[in-house]
Amino acid sequence: MHSDFSRCLSLLRQEKGISQRAAAKDLGISQALLSHYENGVREPGLAFVTRACDYYNVSADFLLGRTLTKDGSTIVSADELYDASTEKDNVLHGSIVATLNKKLLVNSLGLLFDLLGKTGSKSAIKLAAEYLSTAIYAIFRYMFRASGNENEDFFAVSPLAFGSGVTTADMAATRITFIDALEQHRKDKGAFPPMNHDALSANYPVLYQSLFQVVHGTDTRINTLLDNRRNSLK
Repeated sequence: MHSDFSRCLSLLRQEKGISQRAAAKDLGISQALLSHYENGVREPGLAFVTRACDYYNVSADFLLGRTLTKDGSTIVSADELYDASTEKDNVLHGSIVATLNKKLLVNSLGLLFDLLGKTGSKSAIKLAAEYLSTAIYAIFRYMFRASGNENEDFFAVSPLAFGSGVTTADMAATRITFIDALEQHRKDKGAFPPMNHDALSANYPVLYQSLFQVVHGTDTRINTLLDNRRNSLK
């Protein structure tokens, strides 16, 4: 059975806010057996999976980790994804700083993926998304664990692996394959959309302002770090 099953089963019970003893009684099994299921020690039969789906009001695909939506539906097109960038005057919980930084990154990513789309390299697009997804994952998980009162069973990657820097390793490996995909595209196609200042300003008059700020801010921050390092060695 899918390795996500036991984790999902435990999380659904916690989300429901009931004890393992109470859930086991409702599901018609012993607490010990439910504990085995939730910890991946034993695998249940189809009858239990069906009862659990009804009890937690989720689909079997969700319980088995085959979809991220509880009703079992899957995203079949880009049009089905909610686009926060289309919101007007949306301030994140009253935080102007959060809203401004969100817009900078959303606009920059919009420009980035438009450029990637114009290359036609599906591999590069996929790898860029994976690299950025891991960065988002790491930031969210650091926030999640910093609260001090959240159960990290929410994540499939163990706390030990995460704390040891597995996300950094994943991003490094993804970066290498992304660069390789771009190089392969250059060899096969040879064409990239123009990315100099004048071309980006003309083709993306709004989005480029955000990307320019991100690039300039990052350049400044990194150069300051390097200067401080050099000065410390004198």
